Amino acid sequence: FVQMREAVRDVAKHFPTAIVSGRCRDKVHNFVGLSELYYAGSHGMDIKGPGSNPESVLCQPASEFLPMIDEVYKVLVEKTKSTPGAKVENNKFCLSVHFRCVDEKRWNFLAEQVKAVIKDFPMLKLTQGRKVFELRPSIMWDKGKALEFLLESLGFASCSDVLPVYIGDDRTDEDAFKVLRKRGQGVGILVSKCAKETSASYSLQDPAEVMEFLLRLVEWKRRSSTAAPPMVRPRV
Repeated sequence: FVQMREAVRDVAKHFPTAIVSGRCRDKVHNFVGLSELYYAGSHGMDIKGPGSNPESVLCQPASEFLPMIDEVYKVLVEKTKSTPGAKVENNKFCLSVHFRCVDEKRWNFLAEQVKAVIKDFPMLKLTQGRKVFELRPSIMWDKGKALEFLLESLGFASCSDVLPVYIGDDRTDEDAFKVLRKRGQGVGILVSKCAKETSASYSLQDPAEVMEFLLRLVEWKRRSSTAAPPMVRPRV
């Protein structure tokens, strides 16, 4: 992890860099520990720019849902107590019910429990990621919208000489890949060992390859703007 953090730090010295996560922004920031980055937590519903100034919060489009999120969190914790291994996580603007440690035979039962809870809260929507159920406010906002907001905030939205690069390994990252594909400008990179249907243009197999790509990107920038950029596998 230390090596990856240093690689990200080096990238941020040369390019505006953001971490977009489904987890709580504060948790991600505390874990990564790099103040020079942009952080977009809760699937992009909580965005903050570099620095410790409280006024540097850029965007919180779901702030009105906070009381509801807290209420649903308490209900889910109580409801899932009967499922060993289930973990409910409050990501501030969204909730996650992790079932990685749940017996596979109980996955359907857990899914029904979560669906039963969300029926009473029609303003929330339910999606599924990698062994996790996600409950989010039903607003037109996702990681793709967060990417568009960041590009706009940085003044890059209409620039023809800027190439956004988005690297992700989760189903929810597809929204950002779709934004780049629709723009016709930018590079979406899926991190996966196996072939998947995706809107990304390229792929890397694992975090080790991601780190190698980032290091090569920095080296390319340091050497010359005319040197060949680092290579990734095109999606076929």
